[in-house]
Amino acid sequence: MGIGILGSFLLLTVFFRPLLCQQPNTDGFFVSDFLQKMGVAKVHNFSAHFCSWKGVGCDSKDENVVNLTAKSFGLSGVIPDNTIGKLTKLKYLDLSNNKLTGLPSDIWSLGSLKYLNLSHNHISGDLSSNIGNFGGLEIMDFSVNNFSGKIPDAISSLSSLHSLNLSKNLFDSEIPSGILGCHSLESLDLSENRLTGFPNDFGSTFHKLKFLNLAENEILGKDSDFSRMGSITHINISGNLFKGSVVGLFEGPLEVIDLSRNQFDGHISQVNFSSSFNWSHLVYLDLSENHLSGGIIRELKNARNLLYLNLADNRFSHQEFPQTDMLSSLEYLNLSGTSLIGQIPQELSSLSRLKILDISKNHLSKRIPPLSNRNLLVLDVSYNNLTGDIPLPLVEILPRMERFNFSYNNLTLCATEFSPKTLLSAFIGSSNGCPIAANPALFHKKAPKHRGLKLALALTFSMVFLLLGLLFLAFGCRRKTTIWAVKQNSYKEEQTISGPFSFQTDSTTWVADVKQANSVPVVIFEKPLLNFTFADLLSATSNFDRGTLLAEGRFGPVYRGFLPGGIHVAVKVLVHGSTMTDHEAARELEYLGRIKHPNLVPLTGYCLAGEQRIAIYDYMENGNLQNLLHDLPLGVRTTTEDWSTDTWEEEDDNNSIQNVGSEGLLTTWRFRHKIALGTARALAFLHHGCSPPIIHRDVKASSVYLDMNLEPRLSDFGLAKIFGTGPEDEITRGSPGYIPPEFLHPESSSPKYPTPKSDVYGFGVILFELITGKKPVEDDYPQHNDANLVGWVRGLVRNNEGSRVIDPKIRGTASQTQILEALKIGYLCTAEVPAKRPSMHQVVGLLKDIEPTQQ
Repeated sequence: MGIGILGSFLLLTVFFRPLLCQQPNTDGFFVSDFLQKMGVAKVHNFSAHFCSWKGVGCDSKDENVVNLTAKSFGLSGVIPDNTIGKLTKLKYLDLSNNKLTGLPSDIWSLGSLKYLNLSHNHISGDLSSNIGNFGGLEIMDFSVNNFSGKIPDAISSLSSLHSLNLSKNLFDSEIPSGILGCHSLESLDLSENRLTGFPNDFGSTFHKLKFLNLAENEILGKDSDFSRMGSITHINISGNLFKGSVVGLFEGPLEVIDLSRNQFDGHISQVNFSSSFNWSHLVYLDLSENHLSGGIIRELKNARNLLYLNLADNRFSHQEFPQTDMLSSLEYLNLSGTSLIGQIPQELSSLSRLKILDISKNHLSKRIPPLSNRNLLVLDVSYNNLTGDIPLPLVEILPRMERFNFSYNNLTLCATEFSPKTLLSAFIGSSNGCPIAANPALFHKKAPKHRGLKLALALTFSMVFLLLGLLFLAFGCRRKTTIWAVKQNSYKEEQTISGPFSFQTDSTTWVADVKQANSVPVVIFEKPLLNFTFADLLSATSNFDRGTLLAEGRFGPVYRGFLPGGIHVAVKVLVHGSTMTDHEAARELEYLGRIKHPNLVPLTGYCLAGEQRIAIYDYMENGNLQNLLHDLPLGVRTTTEDWSTDTWEEEDDNNSIQNVGSEGLLTTWRFRHKIALGTARALAFLHHGCSPPIIHRDVKASSVYLDMNLEPRLSDFGLAKIFGTGPEDEITRGSPGYIPPEFLHPESSSPKYPTPKSDVYGFGVILFELITGKKPVEDDYPQHNDANLVGWVRGLVRNNEGSRVIDPKIRGTASQTQILEALKIGYLCTAEVPAKRPSMHQVVGLLKDIEPTQQ
């Protein structure tokens, strides 16, 4: 019997062993509970001791968990309380690459943590200020999540932190001053958030910092913000709003410098770089898409270890190709759009490691040297003035390249090995000619068999076709008079089509003048890999048919279209003459395409088709202010610009704004104030956020659109500059009712050319329209003889009778005092003397001070 009792005890011991290993309130129990509640317990053998489980590491006594790695475990949802938050001795926690959406409230009690990785999850919401409890943390990675709001100031407690990565989240506002407490940082990555600035003494605080990435934010700053970072080797601040000089960033042992897509300016070639900067350490330099001027940096020749160099799309002065033969390690070279002149140097062939070479959009001329870089994978020399043959050694290595482009030059190609598709995409404008000397194999060809028979057949068929041709010619001459009469009648009918441009699609029109529509490229900025052509634009707009016509504005007709992939666009055909060449127009359009603001209509792309320059915009679903305010019943949706006598109405769809309220959206002052403020912000950005400032030159109600979210967006910025022929041109001066008085009175001493203050005047007219509901000209102005809106309103304001001009539709929707304050702003903007008008930056501040409240 004793043996039986002993056997039963041993059996129970074996059966309950897993439970004995996971006693309540032990680390084994908490880890087991975590894995089971997260649904991944099946991958673990719970019969073994918890210290032997996958991803679990214990202390020397196998009592406490000090390391928990659950990377790519398939965890999802919110981590429950009383699980991993109870592992009081935990030092290393890695929960990356899962689908976690929330953290337990007790995770902040893990005061022993030194390593915490929650990257590549779906955690959202604010980052808790309890983060300060991790005083001993050395590495923290919360990247690729959905954290939002401000980075908490409590981060100042993490004085032992060496590496902080909060990239690819939704953090906004400025970087808090609390981060200055993390003075031990060696690596800081806050890229791809919505941050707007950083605290003072940012650079002087981090003496140990080696890696800094602030790319893709909205940070305003200057080079001096990073001074005295004596240890930094990698800096990336691309895609922000930094201004001024870049010289202060060239200090210390930097190896990687990326300052691209900012607003840095100045003559970089005329400055003295810091003596502490060692060019031989530099391996990566990107200054592209800034406003740098002058010559290209002379000191580059000292960067002998440089692998990557990108200076594209700046405003350098005309200069010869820089000396690059000393850069023997170079693998990437992009000098696109840097105003290079002269010829391509033969010395480029000495860069044996070069893989990517882009020297497009310059003024390079003469012949292409026989480049023989065997590692070359990408070559772009398009949009230059190159002539002559493409060298045979270069032609021979093209088939193994990933991409090449010789378009828009005056080159000759012996195209024996390329498909028609390649010829139409990479050699636009090149002529095809193959001399016998270029193909010695032609000398050794044997005469084909039956050559005499083939020759006889060819002659026979030629005679037959010649006789048939003569017969047709005879009949054709007899019918010539009749056919000519039919053509004349057809032509006369075409001339009766209404509209100022009357674009059609037969052989007598501009569309037919564009030969080889499949070879004319359409540039889409955000989707450079989509090879759209003019043929796609023809298809998208039904061959620019009047059925797709949205507007016939001062710049030209606008058509609605869908490009392949469902890209909804508005296609504006710019028909006015210009002094710009195709190359200059393309550069200006590409520059405008890089200008982004929430209150600007994005320029999506462009096309240069024959004599026409075509601008492609995002389609604005809810029409423009002109039509919503004046031309249509309020609340009825349209999408035209300047309507002709014919009206175009779109079928109702889910995006329409019909039946919004009893009388439409614009029957409230709150909404009209929103439109005014958004438009003012757009103009303030063009005037004060762009360098050099962009003057719109045609500010009017029909240029203000409403997108699908009913946000105001200003369109057509920069177009008047491209397509006007001079300061005196009508296009540069504005539209009737919006033209400032300095353009109407020749005797005035004010400037006769567009300035930011002429844009301010146009905005003032729009503000008067929003307040009064009346058109700028040819409307009913009660008890007043003035022929325009500005004269009527300003006269009543001077007589303290401003309340009489308020649109009855918005009376009672807000305090009359607020509307009258806005009227005063419009009065200031339309001052006779330009110097007395406020700046658009000041206008934004004045409008923000008016907080419209619902009555």
